[in-house]
Amino acid sequence: MSVLCLVELDAAGPTDGSLRALTFARELAGPVTGGPALIAVLFAAANRADAAQLGRYGVTEAYVIEPEALDGYAPQAWARTLQGLASLVLAGAVVAAGTDRGHEVLAHLGALTGQPMAANCLSARPAADGTIAVARQRWAGLLIEDAVLSGSPALLSVATDALPPAEVDAPAGVDPPAVHVHEPDLAPADLAVRAEISAGAGSAGRTVSPRWRSWPACSAGWSGCPGWSPARAGGRTPSRSARPVPRSPRSCTWPAGSAGRSSTWRAARAPSTSSR
Repeated sequence: MSVLCLVELDAAGPTDGSLRALTFARELAGPVTGGPALIAVLFAAANRADAAQLGRYGVTEAYVIEPEALDGYAPQAWARTLQGLASLVLAGAVVAAGTDRGHEVLAHLGALTGQPMAANCLSARPAADGTIAVARQRWAGLLIEDAVLSGSPALLSVATDALPPAEVDAPAGVDPPAVHVHEPDLAPADLAVRAEISAGAGSAGRTVSPRWRSWPACSAGWSGCPGWSPARAGGRTPSRSARPVPRSPRSCTWPAGSAGRSSTWRAARAPSTSSR
């Protein structure tokens, strides 16, 4: 299976969460047989794509979208780009780190493709019938759900504590993956929401001052809990679908030893009959 993986960058290169997502995606893709299996996608200048480092994490091919084609963070435009690349490389799955951006981009991609999304995954295993069996965190890690994800491409975000980043044991002398510059086909509506970084007056460099141009209603819903929360010991629940379901009322029962409020609330006080 060919797997597309969104790689986010910071000043030092791929973020820790993205390296974990690459490790997860590599295991999902399986052995390379006759073509690219793990394709990385980076929204950055081509010189920021470290092919040697990507190769050490099992990447067999990489695509970069340079600022000249798409500058700043635009979630729907990023999702549209992933949609086009998934069709180009015939990806069976699209993976991203369980970060704010990863979740938001995959939610938009789910809206564009009509495919369900499994958020905060801990593991994923392809089945013979084309579905993917996943285990994922729910309720901030209090619950681990076993679900079956259907549809193509499958959309998965990786819980940030799902597994450690791990390089492959590749023999010496293996060529790094090819890096291609990709120009996405975008519509003006894809850029309706975009974060920009402007240069501060009198500053020596670029300052981080993002501002959102607009905030239209989001039509994509996704099911899951914040990926930063560590997984806690708890029960597992089976599910035959990773599609969002109506949210049930929160339970008033807190975990043992919790410092939270008691689940027992005082009854309404009766009117006092005492007099001064």
